[in-house]
Amino acid sequence: MAYVPQFTITPALLGEVEQVAALRERIHSAVVDLAWIPALQKDTRSRTAHASTAIEGNPLTLAQVRALEEGRDLSSSGVRHKREVLNYFAGLRYVEKHAGKKTIRHADILALHRILAEEVMDQGEAGTYRMIAVRVGQYRPPPPEAVSGLMFELLEWWNQPAKTLSPVLSSAILHYRFEAIHPFADGNGRTGRALALWELYRRGFDTQHIFSVDEYYWEDRPRYYAALDAVRKAGEDLTAWLEYCAAGLRQTLEGVWLRIHTLQAKPLEKLVLRPKQEQLLHLLRDHGRMTPAEIWTALGLSRQGAMDVLRPLLNAGLVEKVGGKKTGHYVLRSL
Repeated sequence: MAYVPQFTITPALLGEVEQVAALRERIHSAVVDLAWIPALQKDTRSRTAHASTAIEGNPLTLAQVRALEEGRDLSSSGVRHKREVLNYFAGLRYVEKHAGKKTIRHADILALHRILAEEVMDQGEAGTYRMIAVRVGQYRPPPPEAVSGLMFELLEWWNQPAKTLSPVLSSAILHYRFEAIHPFADGNGRTGRALALWELYRRGFDTQHIFSVDEYYWEDRPRYYAALDAVRKAGEDLTAWLEYCAAGLRQTLEGVWLRIHTLQAKPLEKLVLRPKQEQLLHLLRDHGRMTPAEIWTALGLSRQGAMDVLRPLLNAGLVEKVGGKKTGHYVLRSL
């Protein structure tokens, strides 16, 4: 029989789902025909790969993860750390490629795990359900002989009943249940989060692939693990977990909307952003404020070259100058 998740649609959960739906529509309306969508997708992949591997203890910074995606070598970083990140990029490409797949089978789950866990497992074999008992903190997942059957039930639910729910809910349920089964000897966290993302893609929730909810989990890992554990303590009642995940997706979409709203030029002054201009917008987003000297140093340009990059952004209203001639600095335009 199929897995049957237990939860209650509380006013708080309903409110979060409604806000998520509204934000999603606003974002999808805003991103039509914008020239910088590929760059935004690339940035999202980097953020997702960084966050999901960082949750598991990978020490590489977001800047280092971006460098790996661009094919640059990180000679000072450990081989395993780099392999974990590169595997995750490959896993994201797999999920994106199969975003339209109607029926997910065991072979698809095993293939994804093989990509994510190849050469980075502490125990077990990549792409194979575990044959050993495991322990996650105080939690003991089901015995190995039960894994295949439980995964069959989960896949049966995912391929049919899940379609009747909002993808906000079905992705969160899939995420939790997969982690509860813990079907692999290692790499379950990364795989579970990738599956939750896959569900959002399959259901058409993120058709542009520009949402990185894994950052929400990474920014407060103790709360993430506590939210997972709370389901077990509540007798497998998923209500609080769904509220947590829906709030995380809302916060993620609010961040995406901020990035889009910041990057959008005024209607009569639309830009095709040059690479240096995108780089500068990312720098200002990450740093909050930068002086002229900091900008041209970070961009590796002369003062005049930096102003050539900056001036169209100022004219379009994407960036504004704050302060006087000597103390002035640049920030992204306030909403």
